[in-house]
Amino acid sequence: MPNPVKVFSGNANPVMAQEIADYLRVPLSEAEVRQFSDGEICVEIKENVRGADVFVVQPTCIPVNDNLMELVIMVDALRRASARRITAVVPYYGYARQDKKVAPRVPITAKVVAEMLMAVGVRRVLCMDLHAGQIQGFFNIPVDHLYAAPVILDYIKDKFENVIMVSPDAGGVERTRAFAKRLNTGLAIIDKRRDKPNECQAMHVIGDVKGKTAILLDDMVDTAGTLCNGAATLIEHGASEVHACCSHPVLSGPAIERLTKSEIKSLVVTNSIPLGEEAKKCDKIKVLSVSNLLAQAIDCIHNEGSISSLFV
Repeated sequence: MPNPVKVFSGNANPVMAQEIADYLRVPLSEAEVRQFSDGEICVEIKENVRGADVFVVQPTCIPVNDNLMELVIMVDALRRASARRITAVVPYYGYARQDKKVAPRVPITAKVVAEMLMAVGVRRVLCMDLHAGQIQGFFNIPVDHLYAAPVILDYIKDKFENVIMVSPDAGGVERTRAFAKRLNTGLAIIDKRRDKPNECQAMHVIGDVKGKTAILLDDMVDTAGTLCNGAATLIEHGASEVHACCSHPVLSGPAIERLTKSEIKSLVVTNSIPLGEEAKKCDKIKVLSVSNLLAQAIDCIHNEGSISSLFV
């Protein structure tokens, strides 16, 4: 008899976990994940997992540290309950921007997170649109790195015409070029200078955007300064309208206020991170679901199949 597949969820994104379970036609497994009055996290697995192939759906989004600790503690509980294999399904990998030393005495926190997950018993990781691809190498276990591109590309094809794909900075050119190739359209780049963390100044545009629907593409939107400044620059250079697409809607600090006042007509994101209450009220934000994509990957992993067909 094959080992059963079980899907668990912490408190980070239970709606996505339920959608994944529904696609796989399995019940969402029961676990109690709560906090004591002093903030300590308490986990109790409510069903038998002995010999099971377990998948824990938990993006490490805001509140990052709480969600990360929930994931770590859940994995430890499952390992001690004799789960056969534990896969961490982390659609959004928190601390991914701290992937290298940028000063003499700073940590590489993305590596620290990887070591924590491996230490408690994670034996496989399923993630999506990592901020830095080299994070895969921080793990000594298999990492399946998915992309939201198929879902976002279908949306762009259906909704927009006369498109030009725009990278908001030099670091995103490879990602944006791949989209432009799939859409058979042009590519532009915004030359951006960052003065300090979470603040940037858009400079000039490399490429012809005049009269075109410019679509800014990034892996995440945090405070939205990059996208909003980029949109203003594109309008100044003659773009007819500007839209933005990002996999991960972090949307912290003044992000929603900036988006509301910006030249951006719409912001297309995925459900890798659940929207906050303020973001839900913003009519510019359109959420696409990647739950089925993750569920297909989980099905392939469980049945020892190839997930390369899900890559772009």
